[in-house]
Amino acid sequence: MTRTDCDCPPTVTRRGILGAAAAGALAGLAGDQLSTQLAFAAGKYTGDTIVLLSLRGGFDGLSAIVPAGDPGYYAARPDIAVAKSRLIGGDTRFGLHPALAPLLPFWKARTFGAVQAVGQPAPNRSHFSAMEELERAAPGTSLRTGWLDRMLGGLGAASPFNGVSLGSPMPARVMAGPAPALGMRSLDDFSLFGDQDNQPMAATLSALYAGAPAVLSQAAGQVTSSLATTKALAAKAYQPANGAKYPDDTLGKALRDVARLIKGKAGLMSACIDSGDWDMHENVGLAVPGKRMHDKLAQLAAALAAFATDLGKTGMQRVTVVTVSEFGRRVRQNGSGGLDHGYGNAMLLLGGGVAGGKVHGRWPGLGERHLVDGDLAVTTDYRAVIGEILQKRCGLKNTRSVFPNVRNTTSGVVRAR
Repeated sequence: MTRTDCDCPPTVTRRGILGAAAAGALAGLAGDQLSTQLAFAAGKYTGDTIVLLSLRGGFDGLSAIVPAGDPGYYAARPDIAVAKSRLIGGDTRFGLHPALAPLLPFWKARTFGAVQAVGQPAPNRSHFSAMEELERAAPGTSLRTGWLDRMLGGLGAASPFNGVSLGSPMPARVMAGPAPALGMRSLDDFSLFGDQDNQPMAATLSALYAGAPAVLSQAAGQVTSSLATTKALAAKAYQPANGAKYPDDTLGKALRDVARLIKGKAGLMSACIDSGDWDMHENVGLAVPGKRMHDKLAQLAAALAAFATDLGKTGMQRVTVVTVSEFGRRVRQNGSGGLDHGYGNAMLLLGGGVAGGKVHGRWPGLGERHLVDGDLAVTTDYRAVIGEILQKRCGLKNTRSVFPNVRNTTSGVVRAR
């Protein structure tokens, strides 16, 4: 995996099993031998595919889901607040940033919603440690696995394609653990490191692992079957359905690949994507095109809208997209027209089972006495929101095995399957 937090330089770990020499060490049977042996859990798992979108850098939920009914918002942000006249959707308390317009049809269809004043149990304003805790999701315990890994284990994941990380970076910890998982920049570029016509590493290594003990041959088979699957998917020209047009950027390409995996019935239980550059300490700008926050939100909304349009109403019935970020931003703007690291935040939810068209969560208010060291207070643990999704949409009965000592929300952020 690679980290994209500004606290540390990019690094690579063992989870990127096909990105370096570790891939060669795990390579096993030749792809043509396994092309008809792609045994996935597609016929067994009937829950939603969870698409986890990590908005790295510290997403400002107050800009996206604007608390227009709270005068404290406009008092704290005289230069960058979203004017009431510019808001779309929402209700008497909140409005959506106008850059989220591509998602407005899904808001009206009640398949796109949000949770406000959500976050981690305790403030943590360090990108590195906050994201690490967000992905481990087990404070006060000795657990060192990622929560998506624990989810996959609880659902009986057996194939690397049950959990896939797509896009330029991989989450640092969320898939760390024993459950099989894959990390790739894209389906079309997925290959065995160093393998080429004049250097047939896969074929050579298949001979090395022929007749090897199960502890080795199983891992080798997983790698080679993964290569065969991606090769088969990449060989088919993909045309998004329903007139969907994905943005030609990292997020758009990653979501397009998720749609391809879902439609290709690869057994996807969870997909993880990073979207960076949300660390806006300066020049957030007004809610108009050409300004930093507006354009970032517009890119996010366009990619998500294309994904939902591509899968269509039927396809989205088995998909739930959820966003997370390491922390929110300060309520009050700084002297550079930006926002420093904060606490409480908003989560965005998109899917056929989402109880959308509304903003969930208990709003604490932005009056000085309600803030936590100048930040939006957290009234809902992000793990409780995801736990409710895992229970109602994925069929995971024991959600405390994923999030120890956390009770699921009862506010109905999603409908039961």
